Amino acid sequence: MTLFNVLDILGIISFAISGSLVAMRKKLDPFGVFIIAFATSVGGGTLRDVLIGAQPVFWMKNTDIIFIIMGSYFFAVFFRRKLKYLNKSLFLFDTIGLGLYTIMGTEIGLNAGFHPVVVISIATMSASFGGVIRDILCNEVPVIFRKEIYATACVFGAMIYLLLHNLGFNETIVYVATSSVVITIRIIAVVFHLSLPTFYTKR
Repeated sequence: MTLFNVLDILGIISFAISGSLVAMRKKLDPFGVFIIAFATSVGGGTLRDVLIGAQPVFWMKNTDIIFIIMGSYFFAVFFRRKLKYLNKSLFLFDTIGLGLYTIMGTEIGLNAGFHPVVVISIATMSASFGGVIRDILCNEVPVIFRKEIYATACVFGAMIYLLLHNLGFNETIVYVATSSVVITIRIIAVVFHLSLPTFYTKR
C-alpha cells in the first residue's frame, strides 16, 4: 500500500465521519445517516471521475471503499457520546478530509496531464463537493457558498502541491505541505473569524 492509498483511505474515513456527524445532528434515522456519510465520502471524487472520464468511478472499482465508509459510519454512531462537542468534531474531521482530498484531486489531475488551472479546479471540486452534497441533503447552505474560507483553502493547497512538485520535492514532503496548508488556513480562518467578502444588491 502506497502513501497515496493511505491518504486516500484517511480522507474517506474523515469525510464519512463528518457526514455522519452532520446527519446525526439533524436527527436522521440510521439509514439516512449512512447515506449522508456515503455521499460525503464519495461525492467529490465521483464528480472528479465523471469530469475526467474515469469510468467506472473510483468506488465502483474498489468495493473496499464501501466497507471503509461503513466502518467509519459505525464508529461515528457508536462513539457519538464520546464526541461530545459535535460541532468541533465535525470541523476537525471535515478539515482533515478537505486537506487529504486536495492531495488526491491534485495528483489525479496532474497524472491526467491537465493544465495547472484545470488541476487546481479538479482538486478543489474533489475536496469540497462532498461537503456540498452533504449540506444540501441536510437542508443547509453549503459551507462553500457561505463567507467561510473553505474552497479557497483547497486552491492554495493545490497551488503548493504543484509548486513543490515542479521543484522536485519528495512526494512525502509535497503531501505533508499540501495538507498542512489547507488545514492551517481553515483553522486560522475559523479561529480568527476570517471570511471572504459577500456581494449583495439592494431591493
